[in-house]
Amino acid sequence: MNSPLHFRAALEPGGPSFMPTQILVVPAEVLVALGKGLKRVIVTIRGHALRLGLLPLEGGGRYLMLNKDVCATVGIQFGDEVEAAIEPDPNPDHVDLPEELAEALAAWPEAEAAFQNYSGAHRRSMARLVAEGKQRETRIRRALRLTENLGRGLHPYRGD
Repeated sequence: MNSPLHFRAALEPGGPSFMPTQILVVPAEVLVALGKGLKRVIVTIRGHALRLGLLPLEGGGRYLMLNKDVCATVGIQFGDEVEAAIEPDPNPDHVDLPEELAEALAAWPEAEAAFQNYSGAHRRSMARLVAEGKQRETRIRRALRLTENLGRGLHPYRGD
């Protein structure tokens, strides 16, 4: 596939029952054109390129989960009809690191090596934990705790 596919979908409530959020259901014909087995995509909405996972719907199909911060940044809300372009992510294991985590990992090579040994999903989870801190001090504290645990060979979250 050389160019992105375009589709329209309404932003609706959904997602895992333990974490209600906003979703866009990807039309079946777009999924067929993307091909089987694809898990990570780049979706462009109103000029904002987002790296997202194609998540399975109960009963078949796939959806894109958009958190409230992404919706606010893009300028969409429940019920809006959204025009989106979608294409396979050429680098599905890429993780956007928040500045605080990138600096902490760079300062401790053993922690960075341990971080890289985790799957893309786990690395994205760690990056998200740090990035979602509203205050810089919170992001720094989270980054340092993760890095210290990783550098000492411990579980990144529990420290055991």
